Amino acid sequence: MDTTIAASVDNKSRLSMAKKKVWSKRMTVVWFIAPALLVYLVYILYPIYGTFYYSLFDWKGGPAKTYVGFDNYIRLFAEAEFWTSLANNLKVVFSSVFIQIPLGLLMALLLFSSIRGLRFFQTVYFMPFLMSTVAIGMLWIFIFDPLNGSLNKLIGLFGMENVAWLSEGKTAMASILMVIVWQFAPFYMILFKAAMVGISEDLYEAASIDGAGAWARFTHITFPMLVPTIVSSSILAVVGSLKAFDIFYIMTGGGPNNATELLGIYMYKQAFINFNMGYASAIAFMMFLIAFLAGGIIQYVEYNRKKKGAY
Repeated sequence: MDTTIAASVDNKSRLSMAKKKVWSKRMTVVWFIAPALLVYLVYILYPIYGTFYYSLFDWKGGPAKTYVGFDNYIRLFAEAEFWTSLANNLKVVFSSVFIQIPLGLLMALLLFSSIRGLRFFQTVYFMPFLMSTVAIGMLWIFIFDPLNGSLNKLIGLFGMENVAWLSEGKTAMASILMVIVWQFAPFYMILFKAAMVGISEDLYEAASIDGAGAWARFTHITFPMLVPTIVSSSILAVVGSLKAFDIFYIMTGGGPNNATELLGIYMYKQAFINFNMGYASAIAFMMFLIAFLAGGIIQYVEYNRKKKGAY
């Protein structure tokens, strides 16, 4: 009887010790996560909540505000300027995903080829990304100058007339998109180059022994191994394009005639020029929702791709 009681007490003691160890491990994890979680709550989640909260008010930025519910969102969807800005953002998304990323991949492939002056090309390719956005904007404003710009002087050599690149609605958006591609393609080049470094040379050697050419090695080895990087790059490109602001505001301020106005510029004008802080908060929260949904869709497609076993 005493032996049974002693065994029961011993089992309870071991169980208690095991629970304490598990609890201690969990608390250790919590303490390590706590600083990053606190920063995330304060600087990410709380501002998102605050943006949505203020979007429910007619607020001019002062202490007084009037609750209006979802009236700001109803007004937002009724404004033609909102849809124009959203369409312009989608153009930026399109150029980022289908021009910047492929161009970055092409530049990364060139850096892995056996060409002379590799370090020179690597520096030249990456230099635009190192420049500040303000400097880039001012540089290209001078290049696009309708009278003395170098671009118009260049096309003038071929007998073409000067073009008001940033002053005409037909050319303003395309001009800035070209600048964005020039600036950010090197960023994706670095991502792809880093991913390519991680691909084992044994795979390429085995493929070469089997008689695979350069195109076959790219389509069957390089590209499949780069798909996760392409997905990550697409998310960065979409989210970055939806919250674009600086280069457009510097070069055109959203003009001419809203031809280059983005959601970020529309929000800025409503907040700091018209002082419609509540309405601007609705625009900001809508930008967050669109970016969140776009990122979620890309992640969902990637999840289904992995589930089906596709590369």
